[in-house]
Amino acid sequence: MKKKTKYKLKNSIILIVFIVCFIFFIISLFNILKWKFDSHETEIQIEKIHEEIVIKEISDTENTEIIEQVEVIPKFNPYWDYIKMNMINVNFTDLKETNNHTMGWIQVNGTNINYPFVQTKDNKYYLNHTFDKSYNEAGWVFSDYRNKLDGTDKNTIIYAHGRIDTTMFGSLKNILKSGWLKNDNNYVVKLSTEYENTLWQVFSVYHIPTTSDYIQTEFRSENEYQTFLSTLLNRSSYNFNTSVNASDNILTLSTCYNEDDKVVLHAKLIKKETR
Repeated sequence: MKKKTKYKLKNSIILIVFIVCFIFFIISLFNILKWKFDSHETEIQIEKIHEEIVIKEISDTENTEIIEQVEVIPKFNPYWDYIKMNMINVNFTDLKETNNHTMGWIQVNGTNINYPFVQTKDNKYYLNHTFDKSYNEAGWVFSDYRNKLDGTDKNTIIYAHGRIDTTMFGSLKNILKSGWLKNDNNYVVKLSTEYENTLWQVFSVYHIPTTSDYIQTEFRSENEYQTFLSTLLNRSSYNFNTSVNASDNILTLSTCYNEDDKVVLHAKLIKKETR
């Protein structure tokens, strides 16, 4: 009698373990298929946008402003090459017809980042909605809801998911690799908005346990802002030989490095042209 009871108990445990494993298998399979579907839909949107939207490189004009540098920059510094680079100009009419939240376009040298970016009333919606506003866990590239994006922001912040297929900000991890770092032509970011076209020089890159201390947008004084900038500069995992001070406007790009860490890039404004 005891043997039969033990036999039944053993079989019951095996059955329970099998059912649990099977449920986990089904859930995992569903998540994989869902991830692939989201990636496919994202790729379709990216291809469509790039087919329809013309990104023009524009030469400097009499309206181009080189941002004055407080410190003397050595002649060998690549800054002098950067300020000769063309900015980009994008017509946002068609993009806004698809998504009225469209605020600009971003390009990051040495990565796949070449997308329109959006902005809404919070930093949650575009974590799981794509450019056409359909639900998609790949999300989209979006600016912090606190930014004005009119040229007055001291810290313009742009986010996106770090997708393993390298879409969105998935290729931002490149900035921590020697291949990216060895090419100083990569140290620039180009933005185009309805207000202005801008060029930014990278001064800090790193990955860090998830924190919110680098996504501050308002500062009570120049001293507070300078302390903030010094923290970002000293945190960099690479020395770009680039100074930054309280007169500078900066750009921050942020995405996931893994489940616990973020990858972050900071760049300062060095050239702009009002549209």
